[in-house]
Amino acid sequence: MDGDGATWGQPMLEKRPSHRERHFTAGEVVRDVIMGVSDGLTVPFALAAGLSGASAPSSLVLTAGLAEVAAGAISMGLGGYLAAQSEADHYKREMRREQEEIITVPDTEAAEIGEIMSRYGLEPQEYGPVVAGLRRNPQAWLDFMMRFELGLERPDPRRALQSAFTIALSYVVGGLVPLLPYVLVSAAQDAMLTSVGVTLAALLFFGYVKGRFTGNRPFASAVQTAVIGALASAAAYGMAKAVQAR
Repeated sequence: MDGDGATWGQPMLEKRPSHRERHFTAGEVVRDVIMGVSDGLTVPFALAAGLSGASAPSSLVLTAGLAEVAAGAISMGLGGYLAAQSEADHYKREMRREQEEIITVPDTEAAEIGEIMSRYGLEPQEYGPVVAGLRRNPQAWLDFMMRFELGLERPDPRRALQSAFTIALSYVVGGLVPLLPYVLVSAAQDAMLTSVGVTLAALLFFGYVKGRFTGNRPFASAVQTAVIGALASAAAYGMAKAVQAR
């Protein structure tokens, strides 16, 4: 035993450096923001370019763009709400079914625990106590089956409203970017050129940030996002010009 009272060969746990695991846990929020901003930047951008191609004045482009942003935000937010609500309803249905199976066929469900554990390389003598422990705790048993058998996580009850608000707000923020030049520049063609520059810069920045959050290559994500937005606006502009020429 040394001067600190620790036995030779025995790890001194109290002196080990503390370890803090840092995991990103806001994936659903980021997904909603990405969905809202990407559509908000692209759709009003394409609409404004198309109207500018049809020689519409800046005031008309701005009015139509703001109307689209409002309608798009409501539509996207409602879609996010319904998707999250459907996910919660699906979880509740599966939970009721799993709960009934635990009550009516407990031995079969206990055998499924063993099958799940064996996938991780555990032997019956190793996972046996775990199975017995779960059988003594029905709620833990149910949570285990929901997660490891069905691959379902318990949804946050506030998720639907949060998703709707996040997507709608992100859509509005993204949609105002390509429309801002039409507020400041009276000539539609000049406003369109300014909008192209501002929106492409925003798409590059957003794509880069998206790549950092999602674990993809940031620069590749930036270029991909900008190209998609540019193609959408170019298609709308060309279509408007073609219709006007006829």
